[in-house]
Amino acid sequence: MLDADIREPLFLYLETRYGKVRIFEEKNIGTSRADVIAITDGELIGLEIKSDGDSYARLKSQIRNYNKYCGKNYLVVGASHRIHAGEHIPDFWGILVVSRDPDTKRPRIEESRAAQPNPGCDIKRQLSLLWRNELANLLRKNRLPKYNGKSKAFICEKLASGLCLETLLRQLTDEIFERDYTCLLYTSPSPRDA
Repeated sequence: MLDADIREPLFLYLETRYGKVRIFEEKNIGTSRADVIAITDGELIGLEIKSDGDSYARLKSQIRNYNKYCGKNYLVVGASHRIHAGEHIPDFWGILVVSRDPDTKRPRIEESRAAQPNPGCDIKRQLSLLWRNELANLLRKNRLPKYNGKSKAFICEKLASGLCLETLLRQLTDEIFERDYTCLLYTSPSPRDA
């Protein structure tokens, strides 16, 4: 299966499995571009796609970046990678295998290995995915100062240092679910907001 054959069934799988989900494709994280980041209630899930024609050449650096941003990660592979996929990823990564049903020829997805919580995930990096106005909302919700004129990194540090991780993750994902993209129709975000 090719990448294009995998994405649509993967998105349907994620919507069926999680219900409330927001999906981002080709999102820059660190020095890599994540194929898919799925936002669920209180969790960021990274999904790296390796179709039947792909190699594992860049996977090592991709894993490092996914591990910084995502609380759980999956390698999503075509059937030809089923046997050896686990050799290329950490034990806490999950594996989803996409193949064609022999009877219907429709794509199907099987969880070959469940993802476990990522021990290297960094809440400050996750917070950096938010826009400035979303970070300001979190400061307000948690009764913290506005920190006008301070960098996104400074604000992320302040939020991460004083709040319960579970609460902060829930607030972070709520902000992404409520994100208003219509504001982009009228103004371009500054490079600092991206």
